[in-house]
Amino acid sequence: MTEHLSGPDWSVWPAPAKLNLFLRIPGRRADGYHLLQTVFRLLDWGDTIRLRPRGDGRIVRHGESVGGIAEADDLVVRAAKLLKKTAKIIKGVDIVVEKRTPVGGGFGGGSSDAATVLVALDALWNCGLGMELLAELGLQLGADVPVFVRGDNAWAEGVGEQLTPLELPPAWYLLVDPGVHVPTAELFQAPELTRDAPPATIADFVSGVPLGNAFEPVLRGREPAVEAVFAALSRVGTPHLTGTGSGCFVEFASREAAEAALAALPPGFKVWLAAGAARSPLHLALEANTL
Repeated sequence: MTEHLSGPDWSVWPAPAKLNLFLRIPGRRADGYHLLQTVFRLLDWGDTIRLRPRGDGRIVRHGESVGGIAEADDLVVRAAKLLKKTAKIIKGVDIVVEKRTPVGGGFGGGSSDAATVLVALDALWNCGLGMELLAELGLQLGADVPVFVRGDNAWAEGVGEQLTPLELPPAWYLLVDPGVHVPTAELFQAPELTRDAPPATIADFVSGVPLGNAFEPVLRGREPAVEAVFAALSRVGTPHLTGTGSGCFVEFASREAAEAALAALPPGFKVWLAAGAARSPLHLALEANTL
């Protein structure tokens, strides 16, 4: 980060990653969209967004947030422009995205980046739109954006936008990126995908009923790298797939247990340790910046 992109005029905001603790498809809507059931778990780990308000009205991205994505197509730029238009703001902003979440991993990096821009710029530009409207704007950018805007761990239904906050116990996660990126649309079209799972309930989840991820057998069957990660993780715990990406994780009750599992993995995997968040780090930062 060069000095002109990290001076005192910049504010720094977390864009926390998420896990889908399970993911089921109980059917489809009339318009063809798949209905989902999942639990979003926010993490105390993810990307970082740097913002600096501008007086000339321009929205400027410095560097790339995702390789090969044009500035006009970048979710963070689209989020800033959508907020600017909705709130009728004449100000602009400089945006820097420091990426940690892998693209296509199912950790929600792009959606979280967009949510952080919406929430942080609402404060920096003094828009005062409130979380309800910001979540509605987020849904225009992607189905996962509202959960990051609202900032709670949540049970989700619909296309992922119908959210019921959930209190989840403390946990640590061993995360692995197999390095595979399969387009989400391709996975949803897979003939072997289960699209008629019996609907689950919050009580099922809380009681520990195994609910699974509909995309796990699809990716494990198609991608040897994902199957290799599952095989390695199965030696230290119960592996899961997150979202529609290739990212895998194992949950542990303590950091010590997660570190021991990490030490037992064979070398060569791209791994992280992350704590589950009780509340979004973004909302904690928002409170700290607005006191």
